[in-house]
Amino acid sequence: MEGFWVLGGEKIQGEARLDGAKNAVLPILAAALLPQGDTLIRDCPDIRDVHAMAAILGKLGCRCQWRAGEMRISNQGLKHWEMPDEMSKQIRSSIFLLGPILGKLRKATVTYPGGCEIGLRPIDLHLKGLRALGVVIREDGGVIECDGQNMRAGDVYFDYPSVGATENVMMAAALLPGRTTIHNAAREPEVKDLQGFINAMGGRVRGAGTQVVQIEGVSRLRGCEYTPIPDRICAGTLLCAGAVTGGEIRLTNTRPGDLLPVTDKLREMGCLVSEGASVLTLQAPQRLRAFAQLRTQPHPGFPTDMQAQMLAVSCVAEGTSVIVENVFENRLTHVADLCRMGADIRVSGRTAVVRGVESLRGARVTARDLRGGAALVLAALAARGESLVEHAELVDRGYARLEQTLSRLGAKIQRQELDD
Repeated sequence: MEGFWVLGGEKIQGEARLDGAKNAVLPILAAALLPQGDTLIRDCPDIRDVHAMAAILGKLGCRCQWRAGEMRISNQGLKHWEMPDEMSKQIRSSIFLLGPILGKLRKATVTYPGGCEIGLRPIDLHLKGLRALGVVIREDGGVIECDGQNMRAGDVYFDYPSVGATENVMMAAALLPGRTTIHNAAREPEVKDLQGFINAMGGRVRGAGTQVVQIEGVSRLRGCEYTPIPDRICAGTLLCAGAVTGGEIRLTNTRPGDLLPVTDKLREMGCLVSEGASVLTLQAPQRLRAFAQLRTQPHPGFPTDMQAQMLAVSCVAEGTSVIVENVFENRLTHVADLCRMGADIRVSGRTAVVRGVESLRGARVTARDLRGGAALVLAALAARGESLVEHAELVDRGYARLEQTLSRLGAKIQRQELDD
């Protein structure tokens, strides 16, 4: 086990460039099963989930080569439709492979995916969408067997705008003759980016970013080179690092429009945020002020993946902030550790009431999920004294060497080996 040792009290200031978005790259890597020919993904983040996905692709018969921020995928050897059980349980995003495997091989066998324990996150919407395309699905003892021999284009309606389910249907339908229409589709920027990737391979998808996505199936897709959108959650996390430490930060390779819910809250807290075509800068006040209320929602609402970080920032803001987690029922597990650091937080159900304190104090705390772990690192940056954030490997799932990025921005932070 590894952890982050942090000596708090240093301002985060300087410039950082963002890599491609984790939540965009993972479905794109899955969609790389579909074309004839190699695919090259640029600005590919060097994170645990990306390498875990590449390892699963390797087990399916593909060849993945990582080199200096680029991932090349050769799928000519794709012949297996049974996803490796243990590897699939390591990451939630393994479920993204269901659609493209069916689209390419017309059959698939998967187990229920893994990932952070932040809630139930059922895959029923994924299966509902595939059934609407004629896939016959049988579940037995945690194994899902899918027969797509009679797959066809069709209409898909989702009761909830699930990102993963929307993307799985897009990938499954890309090679199906006819038009598939997804109603109540997720509108996240990463969904639109997947559309961009499929179309770069010769696909015909339109409407991503709206509630209705249409896929005109084509007979074949070709390999391509593609650069995914920058990571809006990493951007938001670094902006929060600047805010919570009273610093000043400049981010390049950003898409400011994707971060409006986050930058709006930071402005409400007194930060000066400036936007350029691909640049974001933040200058924090001497003391942050509380925001009135934050409610997580599907896009274009406030992203659930930024809730934990904003909660950490609100711990040192003057006044009382209210946070309501509407997406996942178990995404406030970081609260107990923040309270160990001196935060004043009261939780009732999915609502957290945060009364800001003058300062936090260093402590040994435990990351229990990816974004909660990032939130604890933010709190440690602002705290008096030393902190140790256990389970750095969870944070590594979504941030490439976070300690190095923060160190270059002025933080006193190191990775340490810990006793189990």
